[in-house]
Amino acid sequence: QVQLVESGGGLVQPGGSLRLSCAASGIIARIYIMDWYRQAPGKQRELVAAITRDGSTNYADSVKGRFTISRDNAKNTVYLQMNSLKPEDTAVYYCNADISSLVGRRGDYWGQGTQVTVSS
Repeated sequence: QVQLVESGGGLVQPGGSLRLSCAASGIIARIYIMDWYRQAPGKQRELVAAITRDGSTNYADSVKGRFTISRDNAKNTVYLQMNSLKPEDTAVYYCNADISSLVGRRGDYWGQGTQVTVSS
């Protein structure tokens, strides 16, 4: 069994910062790519940022230069530092990871989501 648990969401004013965390737990053998997605009301879920196990990163154009994804492989944790937040960043943010378990199963796992609201 594998679980992803996010934390760090909340309400912030435009221009502010938040840091999201997502910790994976369970019978984990190896974690490959870890991602952050977001879904705003009435919109499709979109990829925000991704990071490979060796630290290569990829970002959506809308967050480049403002958001930074990082990970700690020893802690099975991925982070998303969000700076210069805008109202259009308001969404539920989801953590996703490609994980192989100790029983030989590999698959995509999702967190429960954390709400980020940017408003004055």
